[in-house]
Amino acid sequence: MNQEPEIDKESILFYNRRMRCQIITLPCKSDNKTLEKVGKRMSRQLLHTPEGVRDIYAEECARKMAVQDKIQKIFYLYGYQNIETPTYEFFDIFKKERGSAGTREMYKFFDRENNTLVLRPDMTPPIARCVAKYFMDETGPLRLCYLGQTYLNGASYQGRLNETTQTGAELIGDDSSDGDAEMIAMVIDALRSTGLQEFQVELGQVEFYRGLVEEAGMDEETCSQLQELIENKNYFGVEELLTEQTMSENQKQVFLKLPELFGDIEKIRLARSMTTNKRSLRAIDRLERVQEILDSYGLGDYVSYDLGMLSKYSYYTGIIFKAYTYGTGEYLVTGGRYDKLLVQFGKDTPAVGFAIVVDRLMQALSRQRIVTKVERVEQIVLYEPGARTRAVGLAKHFRAQGQAVQLIRRPSERSVTDYVSYARQHRMRTLLYLTKGQVTEYQVESGQMETKNWEEYGKKGGME
Repeated sequence: MNQEPEIDKESILFYNRRMRCQIITLPCKSDNKTLEKVGKRMSRQLLHTPEGVRDIYAEECARKMAVQDKIQKIFYLYGYQNIETPTYEFFDIFKKERGSAGTREMYKFFDRENNTLVLRPDMTPPIARCVAKYFMDETGPLRLCYLGQTYLNGASYQGRLNETTQTGAELIGDDSSDGDAEMIAMVIDALRSTGLQEFQVELGQVEFYRGLVEEAGMDEETCSQLQELIENKNYFGVEELLTEQTMSENQKQVFLKLPELFGDIEKIRLARSMTTNKRSLRAIDRLERVQEILDSYGLGDYVSYDLGMLSKYSYYTGIIFKAYTYGTGEYLVTGGRYDKLLVQFGKDTPAVGFAIVVDRLMQALSRQRIVTKVERVEQIVLYEPGARTRAVGLAKHFRAQGQAVQLIRRPSERSVTDYVSYARQHRMRTLLYLTKGQVTEYQVESGQMETKNWEEYGKKGGME
């Protein structure tokens, strides 16, 4: 067996598909064939995206755009106006005091002045900043909606996208239960507009839990641990943590029951008998008023309740909600009231809002086999160089009528049959082939064709 001689080596560094660093060692005197192989392998790596992001193209992209347009139409019908904020902001916008994502979940980088910048992990704090900057003296309610990307640096084993498209709405300056109900009604109407029918919006109230915590005198660390256990419906974990706390037996029993307090509004009303805490009771009153208003919208059946739902975003101050459906393991929508967030930017005003995670919605629509109709390009105008003027005029005629058309000059090395095959592959309906004096119309699906002189075809199409 031949031994490879000991020679100097050079290292070529590149990243594999999952962005883990690999090193390939090559002899300095490698032949061209070896270098070519490595070069091809490295070129293939350039085609892959980093972990947590993906390309969306062709019909999938068209469906996503169509779904987003339907949701934006609902926002418009409710009187909301669009707002855009930068993709990245100063780190302080999202720091812990704002109750946004954890610092380890953020994509951070520096500008030339050494400021720490962050790709936005959440849309709400930037909109709060924007409102405080441009609408400081506004007294009436503001209705704003948005569509944009968010970025969360999640763990690789979770299999989630790190870049997601979110669309949502914010109602600024309204602290009423009617405002809460309007948000939930918009969520329901927006999801129904996409074709989704089987889904549920789950409502919670963080004030119910905070009232109990305040009464028990629980410290912040214990409160955080208990919140996570309750959110995960970990009954035994809650029981174990409470054994270490000094509080009344009745208080312990309420915390133990929290993971079980979910269902319709009648189940939530049972919580009244479990506590006399005024803050917690006001929270239940609020949920009952929201249910009453949603019933007047005719949307009450889409709603259920869960007093054990506690968001990781600490800026929420009242009602919170999430929407779920089958076909995806995570929520489609998240939202809630955040009355104390804008004051951190200098404007003391209440607010409530939500975000629809479009990528999860698209996954659910696909798995439920709900068809999203999209407008496709259905015809090609293929022409010889000598027929360019007429081909351009024909394309302009179709476009003026609102019909999409691809205009292609036929190169000499490709046949008309090649383009008919191309049209069939892309599910187009018609191909028109123009030579200097004739038009040949190919019906792509049936394979039928008809040739006419230009004058005859022009009269048929109303282009005399």
